[in-house]
Amino acid sequence: MASLKEMRNRIGSVKATQKITKAMQMVAAAKLRRSQDAAQNARPYAQRMASVIANLAAGVSGDDAPKLLVGTGRSDRHLVVVASSDRGMAGGFNTAIIRAAREKINELTGQGKDVKLLVVGKKARDQLKRQYGDRIVEFFEAGVPSMATAQPVADKITELFEAGEVDVATLVFSRFQSVVSQVPTVTQLIPAQVQAGGQTVDLKGAAYEYEPDEEAILETLLPRNLTVQVLSAMLENQAGFYAAQMTAMDNATRNAGDMIASLTLQYNRSRQAQITKELIEIISGAEAL
Repeated sequence: MASLKEMRNRIGSVKATQKITKAMQMVAAAKLRRSQDAAQNARPYAQRMASVIANLAAGVSGDDAPKLLVGTGRSDRHLVVVASSDRGMAGGFNTAIIRAAREKINELTGQGKDVKLLVVGKKARDQLKRQYGDRIVEFFEAGVPSMATAQPVADKITELFEAGEVDVATLVFSRFQSVVSQVPTVTQLIPAQVQAGGQTVDLKGAAYEYEPDEEAILETLLPRNLTVQVLSAMLENQAGFYAAQMTAMDNATRNAGDMIASLTLQYNRSRQAQITKELIEIISGAEAL
């Protein structure tokens, strides 16, 4: 049985841990609101760009269509872009993303595809390099989501595609839904997905003529759309990370409180037992005299 001093030290240690988890919870809660607003504000821009691309793509076909839109015509070589956070202590947030990425990789390799990985975020790198280290072609830190951090990722994806090293690019990230719900999402980047029946720009009966033509506009717009999708995924990840961290640290704080209460009760019982034992020894010694 542990001594009273050891129990006091353990209680003090748990209390110190509780202070840390409480502070981390408050910091995550403070950052969550701003990150949530950034992720939600980016969605209409990305959706509007997708609508414009859908309208332009409807008038493009044949050999003049941009490669980012139609692809190479093959699907033998795949690039899986996995986006996670740089830090942990956020429950199962990063693990869920890695699990979705592994499922996608195993699915492609099971079909005999050549799979390469581009990793964004230290947590994804640390977990994936154990099993797929030879497949990782590039690593980027997640950092603070912005066009400056998303652009190098998009440039690398485009570089690999234009060099003929990949035919299809897929992005794996976590979409923020609510404080208690972050959904691992797999979306195709290249060839660009144009959803049939999706929201399009209402021309109100007008006939538009594009200058320059649709192909030239798409050649400029598609690389920008790729960057926007990467940035949107990074913003979604950041909001999801802070939500998951806030929840995890709240649970940790509560668990620490329960442990402190249990240890304090055990300490008081042990202390009372020791006092009782000492009293019995004193009384017994007095009676012997």
